[in-house]
Amino acid sequence: MNIYALSSGRGPSGIAIIRLSGKDTLKIAKLISKQNNLKPKEVNFCKFYNPTNDSLIDEGFLLLFLSPNSFTGDDLAEFHIHGSNAVITCFLRVLSMQVNSRLAEPGEFTKIAFQNNKIDLIEAESIGDLIHSETELQRQQAVKLVQGKASNYYNNLRKKLIKSLAYIEAKIDFAEDDLPDSIFKEVQKSIKEVHNDIKKILEDHKVGEKIRDGFRISIIGEVNAGKSSLLNLLSKRDVAIVSEEEGTTRDVIETYLNIDGYPVILADTAGIRDSNNEVEKKGILLAISKSKQADLNIVVVDNCSAQIDPKVKNLINENSIIILNKSDIDNKKNHNFKEALLVSVKHNKNIDQLIIKIKDKLSKKFVTTNDILVTRERHREKLGACLKEIDNFLAKDQTKDIEMAAEDLRLATRHLGGIVGKVDVEEILGSIFKDFCIGK
Repeated sequence: MNIYALSSGRGPSGIAIIRLSGKDTLKIAKLISKQNNLKPKEVNFCKFYNPTNDSLIDEGFLLLFLSPNSFTGDDLAEFHIHGSNAVITCFLRVLSMQVNSRLAEPGEFTKIAFQNNKIDLIEAESIGDLIHSETELQRQQAVKLVQGKASNYYNNLRKKLIKSLAYIEAKIDFAEDDLPDSIFKEVQKSIKEVHNDIKKILEDHKVGEKIRDGFRISIIGEVNAGKSSLLNLLSKRDVAIVSEEEGTTRDVIETYLNIDGYPVILADTAGIRDSNNEVEKKGILLAISKSKQADLNIVVVDNCSAQIDPKVKNLINENSIIILNKSDIDNKKNHNFKEALLVSVKHNKNIDQLIIKIKDKLSKKFVTTNDILVTRERHREKLGACLKEIDNFLAKDQTKDIEMAAEDLRLATRHLGGIVGKVDVEEILGSIFKDFCIGK
């Protein structure tokens, strides 16, 4: 089956790119371009025709990549045409009329590339992350993954497990060869190294996922302290209703922001106070819960209030930024908070200092013992499952429970291979033949 799709954004635009991949790609490209001497990996200037009536669709460039030297691993063509909606629609309609051709499903080109071993699962996922990246941090993280740094790291760990498993399997299957007992010491040492490496990866405070999905920041404080106004100011639009009436915000209002390159999910919460209103009470409980789940809290204090509610003070910790709002008003109290920022949301005063402080606080979240960051819960689950099986292996007496120990390693290898999409029993056999020359 041949698949096709518009790979660039919808028009109108100067250029549009339509991709076609499959076994009949070259045949279809020749048919539409009326050229039999198309050159792969070169720019072919062509006119494109509707084969049913020979009418001209457009003229542009055709790039041809023959299997296996293409992104998908199959024959692939890219048609660079003018980006009007009419031209795009006409071209796609012509492709739909070709035998065994259909519109590609979302991500299908990348899926085929994975199935043809052109990329692994992490690289496939990172392509999606790169496409959807909105901040510089997200772009940087996705590019590192696309380049295969994490894949290489996991593959190296997996190779260590496979080699250790090969030794264990050899000991089971060829016991009469009297393989030295030092093999178990080597296996123990190698497995412990893998165990420590995985443990370090998992001790990352989920920074990779937070870069991908956004750091969670909650704006908390008393009623009418200026929380909703701050949300609107940082969002540069009216996200929350601002009113002189106390208790206007009762639910959590969230918005996604790019704060100087940092992806952030900013939440405005209900003002914290004693209330008899059941709806507001639920909103206050939700605000407190959100603050405890947040990576960072911006505690907004009305600098004109005589005292601060103890419940607000109890939420202040090392993950908090305290701002004393309404600092432009003469009736300020100058509450004695360490490292508090004097701001005026109304007059946009010192908000740039707040952004600097937010970046500084978030940057400290990057402290990790390993530069390989887990970016998806799927990876974290697989690593955790691998670690559990290694723990089971290390807890056994490998000389007595050698078959069960081998099964633990086999499962650990499978979990680790699941991250990059590789699970192959033949690799274990290959390692045995390579290391022990069995079968000569």
